[in-house]
Amino acid sequence: MDDYKIKLIQSVSVIILFLLLKFVINKLIKKVSIQFRYHKPRIKIISKLISLILFSIALGFLFIIWGIDKSDLFLFISSLLTIVGIAFVAQWSLLSNITSTIIIFFSHPIRIGEQITILDKEFHIEGRISDIRIFFIIIKTTEGEYVTIPSSVFMQKMIKRNKASQ
Repeated sequence: MDDYKIKLIQSVSVIILFLLLKFVINKLIKKVSIQFRYHKPRIKIISKLISLILFSIALGFLFIIWGIDKSDLFLFISSLLTIVGIAFVAQWSLLSNITSTIIIFFSHPIRIGEQITILDKEFHIEGRISDIRIFFIIIKTTEGEYVTIPSSVFMQKMIKRNKASQ
């Protein structure tokens, strides 16, 4: 019965830590979003992604606490990651776009509504950032057309902020 109580206390501790981390990280995301004036859908996507990652980690700890054999857990996780990896082989850019969106959210100086020019050898794109989504950046050009750029490509390009938006 003592072993059961210890596992229960450890489980409650993991759940409290998960909720505390989620709360603190959501506060941080909210602070960053206010500072850079991000739109609510963008905040919601980032919050969900981070919550999913935290939940997965907490679930792994709970499995370990309740005695799921580490080798079985490792086998399950590696099998799951293999399946996910195979699913992403054709669409590996999806994962890099999600990662790029998270990086753009926290550290890129460009915000929605700013006038920019993407400096590219072949195509110069000039326009206003219309939206930043989980996979794409949408730019409304000076001609009124909408250009969709994958987040990972956007991260690799040189971008000039035009004076009108600074």
